[in-house]
Amino acid sequence: MTNIRNQCSWVHTHEPDKATQKARDLIRMAVAKVALHEPLTEPTVQIKQTALVVGGGVAGMAAAKNLAGQGYPVFLVDKSDLLGGQARHLHETWRGEDIQQYLTGLIEGVEGDRNIEVLRGARIKEAEGFVGNFRTTIEKEAETRTLEHGVTIIASGASEFVPDRYLYGKDPRVVTGLELQQRFIDNDPGLREVNTALFVQCVGSRIPERPYCSKVCCTQSVKSALELKKINPEMNVFVLYRDMRPYGLREDLYREARFSGISFIRYDFDTGLNVAADGRDLRVLFTDSVLRRQMEICPDLLILASAVIAEKKNPIAQFYKVTQNDDGFFQEAHVKLRPVDFATDGVFVCGLAHGPKPVDESIAQAQAAAARAVTFLAAKQISVSGTVAHVDAAACSSCGVCVSICPYSAPRFNEKTGRAEIESALCKGCGLCTASCRSGAIHLSGFDNDQVFSQIFASGDCSTCAVSH
Repeated sequence: MTNIRNQCSWVHTHEPDKATQKARDLIRMAVAKVALHEPLTEPTVQIKQTALVVGGGVAGMAAAKNLAGQGYPVFLVDKSDLLGGQARHLHETWRGEDIQQYLTGLIEGVEGDRNIEVLRGARIKEAEGFVGNFRTTIEKEAETRTLEHGVTIIASGASEFVPDRYLYGKDPRVVTGLELQQRFIDNDPGLREVNTALFVQCVGSRIPERPYCSKVCCTQSVKSALELKKINPEMNVFVLYRDMRPYGLREDLYREARFSGISFIRYDFDTGLNVAADGRDLRVLFTDSVLRRQMEICPDLLILASAVIAEKKNPIAQFYKVTQNDDGFFQEAHVKLRPVDFATDGVFVCGLAHGPKPVDESIAQAQAAAARAVTFLAAKQISVSGTVAHVDAAACSSCGVCVSICPYSAPRFNEKTGRAEIESALCKGCGLCTASCRSGAIHLSGFDNDQVFSQIFASGDCSTCAVSH
């Protein structure tokens, strides 16, 4: 294909003669390359019809249950001794659905499913292989075991940021959003004695260290504020915020909270927020953005809407050759075209591991990841791309540069010959090994040196290139 629309007519609209000449050059270059094309062989890979799900939270269990329901054996690995993840500390969804009741049923369904082997308290120590033929080594109670599986779903979750300010950890009246949710679950009678409650939004979010919005905090705070009002209708409830973002139909909760007498106050973040214990009282000082004056609230209960954070440099990313973004969340191959796939074939992501999201969205994404995984499992065998690198063993100097530079671990040394070779099922055709090979032993099918130089020489003016060559 020669793209003379985007690269010529669209970008050179006002220079038609030059655009035409450029189009001719591009076509000549493409023809010169095609003349040197060789057939590309697409090797087939057998698929082991077993799945591994990493993480026993709501997303991981939903994905495992979906796959098991379609008849595929599933290994469900979780480092904790208890299934449920962060959902164990959540009271209700924004629609008022009982999360604990749903979670109990989900756990019972997973543990009672004959197609699911639950491995609690297990940690992944090593992983190798490629789509259809993964081998993951886990350690449980000082014993190791190797699991063979065809696809992998990463649902390793995230955690709540532990605040390092606002007297958190120093005064029992200062709690996080999840800790308040747990008190709802436990039906804490002490909540009835609270006269004034204050929520502080964006604690640990939208700052230079974590510039992202944690997405669930606003809705959770509004829902919790309404729950406090139900427990004690006479309670004074305040929400200090920078921006309120209860998106979609969740905005109805915000409207209900306003009608219920809950006060929302926007404060000046640049001026700061100060929390101090003055004798028996908590004192929260801030500057109102509208009144532009300092104000003070003395709450009996201070709730910090803490950020959702992920583990940066997660070893799972290295094990399965997948990407994390700057914030530590796993990054999909394409946000619109492949929203639950990784660039590494056969590996998928869902839940909080991918980014902050509420329970319903985690479940939906888990079902999407399971659906994508089934497209591999049901095929039994697949063809992989033929645009991959290959090694001329006679020219290989065994320097190891290709092995160290490949992000997908496709090159490796042959134990018998000592020369490098490429595992075609792992290769993505990125060309890093080809460009870095000091002896010129690695060639990328469809983009070999002869083809590239033929394009250069076929262009309009290649005198400079020819001299340098």
